[in-house]
Amino acid sequence: MAATASNIGAMGASFPPLRRPLLNFPSPHRRLSSPLLCCVGPSSQVGALRSQVLRRNVLSSLFTATIFPQLGLSGVSIAEPANEFKEYIDIFDGYSLFYPKNWIQVRGAGADIFFRDPFVLDENLSIELSSPSSSRYMSVEDLGPPESAAEKVMKQYLTEFMSTRLGVRRESSILSTSSRVADDGKLYYQIEVNIKSYANNNELAVMPQDRIARLEWDRRYLSVLGVGNNRLYELRLQTPESVFVDEEKDLRKVMDSFRVINSVD
Repeated sequence: MAATASNIGAMGASFPPLRRPLLNFPSPHRRLSSPLLCCVGPSSQVGALRSQVLRRNVLSSLFTATIFPQLGLSGVSIAEPANEFKEYIDIFDGYSLFYPKNWIQVRGAGADIFFRDPFVLDENLSIELSSPSSSRYMSVEDLGPPESAAEKVMKQYLTEFMSTRLGVRRESSILSTSSRVADDGKLYYQIEVNIKSYANNNELAVMPQDRIARLEWDRRYLSVLGVGNNRLYELRLQTPESVFVDEEKDLRKVMDSFRVINSVD
């Protein structure tokens, strides 16, 4: 199923207001491209992103195995192996998850919590919550089936990515939807969306043939939706499509770890 930013109004109702309205804050997912990648072609961007993943993994092994032990810092690493995770628990808002241990927390990003890969800067996760005063969710099924929820998720992303630049076009597609009952007995929806952004190389050109669209970025967005404490919770993961295969195992572990727990007043 595909859509563009021009027809998002036909996708049905969106989510209720979030505790921090997305359009009033810089969205974590607006951190679109590394500065070094903005002026190179799509094929070069793919190579650069894959190089960042490789560089991260090589540095992890190098510093952990050789450099830090020589300095007497055997328990320290600047880049933990990608398969190591750390637990994050928010007892006040009511959720928990595991995230890659080498990811860093970014404050003031507009989400309830935000972590990003320090090497692959376009790879991150965040948590969004519905407002406790304006939502009374009993189950994630209040959103309808997973397919209906996916339409709302995609509409929300496209709304956040609306641009006032001339010649910008966004294409999106729902890649998969599913539901699962976790070990806490709660039902969760899992949704995967792909979004591509195109921009004209000369948006002010008079002749159409002089306005050539080029791919700016191509990303996969993975969402997990859950309900508890009368609120809707959304775990969001973002990664470039070019490195998704390399990062998929870790990203799915994050998705599977997400739980909504009883909050402490």
